[in-house]
Amino acid sequence: MTRHRPLTGDRGNAPLEFTIIAVPALCLAALILVGGRIALASDAVQAAASEAARAASISRSAGEAQAAAAAGASAILSNRDLFCETRAVTVDTTGFSLPVGTPAQVQATVRCDVAFTTLTFIPGVPGTKTITATMTSPLDTYRDR
Repeated sequence: MTRHRPLTGDRGNAPLEFTIIAVPALCLAALILVGGRIALASDAVQAAASEAARAASISRSAGEAQAAAAAGASAILSNRDLFCETRAVTVDTTGFSLPVGTPAQVQATVRCDVAFTTLTFIPGVPGTKTITATMTSPLDTYRDR
């Protein structure tokens, strides 16, 4: 009985094939991970801008609107577990200066520098990414301003 021995040229191909497949697969997984993190952060910042505009629009004064917008945006971002290295909420409250009966709106912009500190093991991932969202909300035309 003869034994069939593999050809000597086939030895060592498994590690090479694994490397050829594993490197692109890991790069694809990293790309999906970073893209997912950016998509979730964008959604959270959009929701925060929407809440900031809504909270500002039901306020009675421009100063109260700024405080309500900042509190609303902070609540949404913390509920979504989004850590911003720097966060800014700006509110355009020029609609509060218009006379009662004039259609007006308030605009809120939320800017968040999202940290990717947990993804530093992936080469090429930026340390932070700035995500900005702007929303508007109408002021009640006949509300006492």
